[in-house]
Amino acid sequence: MRLRVAGVINDSIVDGPGLRLAVFCQGCPRRCPGCHNPGAWDENGGYWLDTAEILAAARRNPLLTGITLTGGEPFLQATAAAALAAAAKARDLHIATYTGYTWEELLAGPPEWLELLRQTDLLIDGPFVARKRDIDLLFRGSANQRLIDAPASLAGGGLVAWEAD
Repeated sequence: MRLRVAGVINDSIVDGPGLRLAVFCQGCPRRCPGCHNPGAWDENGGYWLDTAEILAAARRNPLLTGITLTGGEPFLQATAAAALAAAAKARDLHIATYTGYTWEELLAGPPEWLELLRQTDLLIDGPFVARKRDIDLLFRGSANQRLIDAPASLAGGGLVAWEAD
């Protein structure tokens, strides 16, 4: 399966807990003013990368603790992103997913969005809002964005905040 990506960072420490492989998905309809990655907005930009290649890159780094799906907007490519996340989780990697959508919007979205949520451990939701920018926040850029424990939230039927270990 293939993902259209803006790029991949092999050793990120800012895109979720631990050492991560950050996959920047290409395409985002939100186009938030002040976005840190406007080069990922164009759905036809970037390049195609096979999910097997991404997993191979993860395997080459034995220190990785997880993969982060960021963007752009990973939910635009939810089927491929979910397949990648499932394969990574099978290798005991933690999955963090960034999205400009809110938790509530994702739950009301198409079935493939729910599948990506099921494969996500930590969800960082909500659009970047420049007037709420705060560089002191953990793993997010603006105060409206939330750190969500996706498995606990899906199991319990209500939003459960993610807590750092």
